[in-house]
Amino acid sequence: MTHEERTKSADEAQPRREVDVDGSPVDIFALPADEETLEELLRDLFENHWREITFGPIIQGAAYEFKAPSPPTHVGMFDGYLTVAFGAPHFHLCIGAHKGALRHPTPPALARHRQTSRAELYRRLDRSGAPVSWGLRLFNGEGEQQITVLLPNPFLDQDSDKVLKTPQWERLALWDHLRARWLGQGEGDPLDRSGRGFSHD
Repeated sequence: MTHEERTKSADEAQPRREVDVDGSPVDIFALPADEETLEELLRDLFENHWREITFGPIIQGAAYEFKAPSPPTHVGMFDGYLTVAFGAPHFHLCIGAHKGALRHPTPPALARHRQTSRAELYRRLDRSGAPVSWGLRLFNGEGEQQITVLLPNPFLDQDSDKVLKTPQWERLALWDHLRARWLGQGEGDPLDRSGRGFSHD
């Protein structure tokens, strides 16, 4: 798949608004979910922006919010799995075709279950419709969340996550970079800079 094919057209890059199970509106920007796209996207985030991101699955009843302690010591693909390692700590994501061992092949239904089937950039909105958080989410073939990557938030301090009195809009640079690269949207969206503060509403 070429760069042009993997970058959405302006019409395709428009968000789909959904209401999350907690009642919060969320703008969803669908991304291609093929192995090549996801490997490039995740390598960019973890190799070039590891200081800026927080990551881990966020599901009902549990939120794992990890920060990388250093640049990754290894990022590689094997049998459909992307591995990102920081020395001994590491994680695996099944983003491509997974076959299993030659003598013990993975059943096709299980392979489909494990592999990413949906990838999306998203922004959560407050009750007034202004964005309050930005990120990337991947889901497997059964719709189970594999990972959320939380992007820098202009309302939160980078190191402590304390709410800032004044938004630092420059912290949307990574979001703008991803929108430009994957959605073909080169300029910052004024809506992203319309909020007045962070909330969990």
